[in-house]
Amino acid sequence: MAHDHGRARRWRAVLRTPVGLTAAVLLVAVAVLAVLGPVLWGTSAEAVDTGAVLGTPSPEHWAGTDNLGRDILARTLVATRLSMVLAVCAIAVAVTAGLLLGAAPYLLGGRAGRLVAAAVNVAVAFPGLLLALFFAVVFGVGATGAVMAVGLAGAPVFARLTQTLVAQVAGRDYVSAARVAGVGRLRILLRHVLPNIAEPLVVNATIGAGGALLAFAGLSFLGLGVQSPAYDWGRLLYDGIGAIYVNPAAALAPGVAVLLAGLAFNLFGESVAKGFGVPVLVGPAAIGRRSLSRLAAEAPTEARPAEDRPADDVVLEVRDLEVVFATAAGTVRPVRGVSFDVRRGEAVGVVGESGSGKSLTALALSRLVGEDGAVRARRLRFLGHDLSAPDSPALRRMLGTSLAMVFQDPMTSFNPTRRIGRQLAEVATEHQGLGRADALARAVDRLGSVRIPDAGRRARQYPHEFSGGMRQRAMIGMGLMGTPSLVVADEPTTALDVTVQQQVLDLLAEIRAADDVALVLISHDVTVVAEVCDRVLVMYAGRIVEDLPAADLATGAQHPYTRALVAAVPHMDTDLDRPLATIPGRPVEPAQVPAGCAYAARCPLADARCRAEDPPLVPTVDGGRVACWHAGEPLPDPTVRPADELVEAP
Repeated sequence: MAHDHGRARRWRAVLRTPVGLTAAVLLVAVAVLAVLGPVLWGTSAEAVDTGAVLGTPSPEHWAGTDNLGRDILARTLVATRLSMVLAVCAIAVAVTAGLLLGAAPYLLGGRAGRLVAAAVNVAVAFPGLLLALFFAVVFGVGATGAVMAVGLAGAPVFARLTQTLVAQVAGRDYVSAARVAGVGRLRILLRHVLPNIAEPLVVNATIGAGGALLAFAGLSFLGLGVQSPAYDWGRLLYDGIGAIYVNPAAALAPGVAVLLAGLAFNLFGESVAKGFGVPVLVGPAAIGRRSLSRLAAEAPTEARPAEDRPADDVVLEVRDLEVVFATAAGTVRPVRGVSFDVRRGEAVGVVGESGSGKSLTALALSRLVGEDGAVRARRLRFLGHDLSAPDSPALRRMLGTSLAMVFQDPMTSFNPTRRIGRQLAEVATEHQGLGRADALARAVDRLGSVRIPDAGRRARQYPHEFSGGMRQRAMIGMGLMGTPSLVVADEPTTALDVTVQQQVLDLLAEIRAADDVALVLISHDVTVVAEVCDRVLVMYAGRIVEDLPAADLATGAQHPYTRALVAAVPHMDTDLDRPLATIPGRPVEPAQVPAGCAYAARCPLADARCRAEDPPLVPTVDGGRVACWHAGEPLPDPTVRPADELVEAP
């Protein structure tokens, strides 16, 4: 495959560099010494010669002899094996403990996860040597205690690194897709997260082995590590330091060995980083978070009375939805009081500028808002189930089989380390009780249903072997592994060419028509929404400002913002001699929503009332809703100021 060939070329290029070649030679030499050292020099290293006690360097003993007349150079070469084994064991303990601690915040979530993260942050603040000395006292003198001491002392750094990497990958679309499918956190961690953070962990573990080697030698030198008659390089330093004035080579030989081995690990780690194409990472700065309990206390509360079940044709009910985040500047509500219904077979479009809250609304509906955010609603029901209820296997199963989520970036929609077919099959094995073979067969069938040719072969391929349009269709196929009643498509045509965009939209339309599936389509493209949807929700500054039939979007819009969005889209009759229409000013920042109507600073109809009072969303005579004090009033001429007259809102 081209991907594998490219990686192989990169590795060959790394090995041809001076650093890569030096690292390879040193590491191979250390490995060979570790294997052959005790075999070749074991006898001479243990041979006692009382006639040559504390001898200086000579042709027979290049580094002199110790207090029993044993050859110091031979003992240094033999000690390579034990030194390497102990260093590798220590780094294995560090990585294992770091993985467990770093993944705990994701697995536990909530307060318990934040407590683990806080404990890791505190541990990282302590110098590693002090932690190693502390654990050495706790576990006792000896090789085993020193391995545990060095390993646990290095664990906080790997825990911080793992925590950061897990948090990055956990926000990817393919992880969100697995969550929508109802896959548990542990399985997501093992199947989707850890394989995608393995490379930077391997790089840093390789470099960390050099540090572990040095730390272990330091403990043995202090008398806390390997004990006689066993010996490693640190123990040889400990034994040779007493005779340093008589024979400096007694300490110099093991010291040079530690230096060269540590250099080999560090250079090899740098080379591995270049080969993998990932950076060498260090622990990031701690990021403070306010607890969700404080968020909930600051968010306005509202009673939730018992309500009747929705009508049979209502798939999704949303009443007064808001999403709240706590930041250093205070509480931010990027979604404010959103209310709408989606009926069976209906297509509802959501449009607005970037930052208007469209995608965040979709994430809230799919229970994908991160733990640093709080979702509140007077009513939030999908197929009669309360989406604000605590997590449960039944709720995950319902969402995994009845809700399909199509994300905007096809490149990140799938786990790059797993084959496409297995990723689709995960839904069937998780919720439908199918075996691996049957689940894979259904995945192949679903790939074929979304027009992917040669589905059996494609199911065995990785995401990078698919084109962008094929990945997007495969993501839709994942949603069809169950029997979805609602498809939430968040910018599904982003980064696709026009022809592929139309294919994806046609596919969504066919799915709606075939099984009476409801669709929520989020897009910046007003033209696409008008073509595909039955109804349009226009969002601005986190709230719905107009709800109207898609057929009336071009001619029947009443809110000035909706009319400005429509006017900003060029069409075949656009006068090319005039500047393109634009909306003056900038969208409102979620943390700085002004009093009154959020659109007032950009609206040509705004008056003092608009700047003081926020208009409610009220019904209109044609069955829609609009939030504007001047709904339907004619706009000044020109409707939207051209680009050369653009002014920024104060």
